[in-house]
Amino acid sequence: MKIIILGAGQVGSSVAESLVSEANDITMVDVDPKRLALLQDRLDLRTVTGNASHPSVLVNAGAHDADMVLAVTEHDETNLVACKLAATLFNTPTKIARIRSTEYLAHPEIFSTENFCVDFAISPEQILTEYIEKLVEFPEALQVLDFASRKVSLVAVRALKGGSLVGQELQQLRKHVPNVDTRVAAIFRQDRPIIPEGDTIIEAEDEVFFIAAAEDIRTVMRELRKMDRPVKHVMIAGGGKIGRRLAMTLEKDYQVRIIERNYQACERLAGELSNALVLHGDATDETLLESESVAEMDLFCALTNDEENNIMAALLAKRMGAHKVIALINRRAYVDLVQGSRIDIAISPAQVTIGSLLAYVRHGDVVAVHSLRRGAAEALELVAHGDARSSSVVGRKIEEIKLPKGATIGAIVRGLPRTEGLFGESLSSAELEKNLADLSHSIRVIIAHHDTVIESEDHVILFVVNRKMIREVEKLFQVNVGFL
Repeated sequence: MKIIILGAGQVGSSVAESLVSEANDITMVDVDPKRLALLQDRLDLRTVTGNASHPSVLVNAGAHDADMVLAVTEHDETNLVACKLAATLFNTPTKIARIRSTEYLAHPEIFSTENFCVDFAISPEQILTEYIEKLVEFPEALQVLDFASRKVSLVAVRALKGGSLVGQELQQLRKHVPNVDTRVAAIFRQDRPIIPEGDTIIEAEDEVFFIAAAEDIRTVMRELRKMDRPVKHVMIAGGGKIGRRLAMTLEKDYQVRIIERNYQACERLAGELSNALVLHGDATDETLLESESVAEMDLFCALTNDEENNIMAALLAKRMGAHKVIALINRRAYVDLVQGSRIDIAISPAQVTIGSLLAYVRHGDVVAVHSLRRGAAEALELVAHGDARSSSVVGRKIEEIKLPKGATIGAIVRGLPRTEGLFGESLSSAELEKNLADLSHSIRVIIAHHDTVIESEDHVILFVVNRKMIREVEKLFQVNVGFL
């Protein structure tokens, strides 16, 4: 695809790195020539310096024959105007905008074809908030990802000594959880992927990815490791967009304290939050943390805009007794450095966000993409179309499908409603909710086994340990031209 990425920040750079590796034709636009020069030194892409909302800049970027405009600058207004120009002047097929302000997101009609012509609006802050919320709900997990309208979950946990499955073969899983069907999709041991077989033995400290129906997740997790105590007390460092959203989300069900160093921001937070306690100060101040009983916190989240401060605050909170600490870190090198050390979970905003963007770039009917292992692996949800003659997967047992080595089909969801109407238009969220409610009794979650047969319109969830296999997987799910 020919893709124009507007904005060379953390999100834009991460998306560019991912898409360039898949042989896409990428042009990056940014107002900062130094930032573009650094990217061009590392990646095979073209750069254009200028304001993304100026028609002449879009012309120079090749908008006249682009397949997609991905507007991810730091300014919502620039992203909206760029999408409008791409539609009006260049008739670009797909236009995606990063939107940070809740003011815009609260009025989806702004994005319609009559207004700013945004096909898909993504909010990294909202995606991150939901991501962290899952980690609060499942404190034992390293990652919790939903598929197929939240019917299926893929969960990563670290196998700890004392768990009933540690030291045993995977084929023993059914004996330990006889009433729940689940599957281990992948195992990472010392950062090396291991393709799970029946005789594979789980070792302590393995990072285990398993897939199951959403309602069965807790039961399976209980077998893989001892359950952590439930989260009750949460301390958040940073009252910016992410910290504020998380506090507003959690304050109804948890005891939340939020630390913000800017006094005016503290006053705004105090007016917006109902139950959370707002504290003015520095999250790296040992005296403040001690006075606010950081040792009693079940979870400490360092979510400021300064990643060095986040690392230091998380390390300090952990040393002072916080049970679990999470740090928001932009630089991938830092994430790899601290993940699994004294910091329990290091979150890269760009890697969490990138999956929402990749779903629109993939070939075939891709519903969802999640980036795993800091971008090294991926989990995808694809819809199978066609019949046994036109498709390489429909009508075949999983053991008969020629998947590339390292790709695993984890689950199938059958009976989900279509996300489009008869004429290809996207259904509204209200229509989708109604369809799901009407069909909930007929939706089936099928954990994949070697003799499971894939049917047309099944939602298939795959785990791929190496992103280089993505193109092969997509080709498998594409129907022959004759079917169309």
